[in-house]
Amino acid sequence: MKIRWLGHAAFLITAGSGVRIITDPYTPTDTLRYGEINEAADIVTVSHEHGDHNNAAAVRGSPVVVKSSASVRGIDFLGIATHHDDAQGKTRGANTVFCFTVDGIRVCHLGDLGHVLTAGQVKQAGKVDILLVPVGGFYTIDAAAATRVADQLRPKVIIPMHYKNDRCVFPIAGVDGFLKGKKNVQQPDATEAEFTAGKLPVETRVLVLKPAK
Repeated sequence: MKIRWLGHAAFLITAGSGVRIITDPYTPTDTLRYGEINEAADIVTVSHEHGDHNNAAAVRGSPVVVKSSASVRGIDFLGIATHHDDAQGKTRGANTVFCFTVDGIRVCHLGDLGHVLTAGQVKQAGKVDILLVPVGGFYTIDAAAATRVADQLRPKVIIPMHYKNDRCVFPIAGVDGFLKGKKNVQQPDATEAEFTAGKLPVETRVLVLKPAK
């Protein structure tokens, strides 16, 4: 399985079979300056209906759009109801966390999660191998809360997303606050990483990818 960071909360996940999944495709704006999403995919997951996460129309190939639990192309997507804020959704509404297994590896994409998970949500998620986690704060959980969520889910690999950089000038923090004090941090000059079931790191690794767009 390969994971390529397109930018923001959008990833292209490619199974060994060739099935392609894109998570939370964004719409470029003056403040979200990643390139246009023009890849083809079989499946698109959308965590919530904000323009920086729901641009499924940009994805080529007539993909199936998944917004809640569903089974598509032999992959079971578990949608866990959460909130976009820490006020039960009163400020920014609902958010769906998606967990799914590709090539024997369990992936969890947190979308715009705005709070630490409840015990029930952690139980729903179950085993997590790779965690795609927002870390920028303001619109989502911040570095401290993201660390707590990672501790709750105990993944083998953590890939941070939804943070400020030269292509995202939202009023959010960069990735450095999340990385501070963490062990096993890797920052390769790469937009993509490949993972194999049974060969994931023993100790949790934080992997910082470069945006492809």
